[in-house]
Amino acid sequence: MPLSPTATRELLEQLEHFPNKKLGQNFLVDGNIVRKSVELAELGAQSAVVEIGPGLGTLTRAILESGASVWAVERDATLSEHIRTNILPGHPKLHLIEGDCLNYPLAGLPAERAASGYRIVANLPYAISTPWMDAVLAGQLPERMVLMLQKEAGDRYAAPHGSKTFGAISIFLQSAFELKGKHLVSAQCFHPAPKVDSVLLRLDRKTDALRFGPTARECIRRIFTQRRKQLGALCKRDSQPGALRWFQSLLDQGIPHTIRPEDLPIEHWQGLTKHIA
Repeated sequence: MPLSPTATRELLEQLEHFPNKKLGQNFLVDGNIVRKSVELAELGAQSAVVEIGPGLGTLTRAILESGASVWAVERDATLSEHIRTNILPGHPKLHLIEGDCLNYPLAGLPAERAASGYRIVANLPYAISTPWMDAVLAGQLPERMVLMLQKEAGDRYAAPHGSKTFGAISIFLQSAFELKGKHLVSAQCFHPAPKVDSVLLRLDRKTDALRFGPTARECIRRIFTQRRKQLGALCKRDSQPGALRWFQSLLDQGIPHTIRPEDLPIEHWQGLTKHIA
């Protein structure tokens, strides 16, 4: 079970550690949310789980209690030492790397283990959520992800076309995963309490999951930097000639030439992969 806010403060004082805002260190102190995260992940003794930023190890312990094996990456040296000293010795299924999750997006999970199926359960700092997700989507995709995110990031991940939050990451993520659950989590469930609420997402890999190549991803990101302009004008000016060929194919399907990037349904964005790798 997670520590109470008071016990969390006391442990942090004992470790002589002050939560680092730059690293997005907000520690989960609500047992219901911990249980919900593990329930959504649906873990068992054969499960392999990647955890990003285990912190004080609250969620880590709960995952281990399910019988799953855990590969975790923690950037903070003090918290890594805490896990190494107080959790690792009694849990042979726990594998810990001290480092940046952008360098270790799957926390050192062996390639052969990733290929046989794995899941991600993580409480993601806002600053790294999108670049980390880009790295995950470029590799061997997990079967399922249960992610705690600031509400703004979670809204972008789950945004439908036509909404102001719909963007490149919405396209990349929803082309490979289906949203199976979205739960609001109060800021009071964390210590220290962040200024905004969070959301807990469950995302299941699609049977026909589509991954965009690096050039296609860059093209889509460029287009969304001017999301309110007409898509045709953006494609004509783009450095990738395939962008204009793709837009012509949209016109052939009856898409109006005045459409803006945020209004184009995801299935049409997926057609870009036929023209740009």
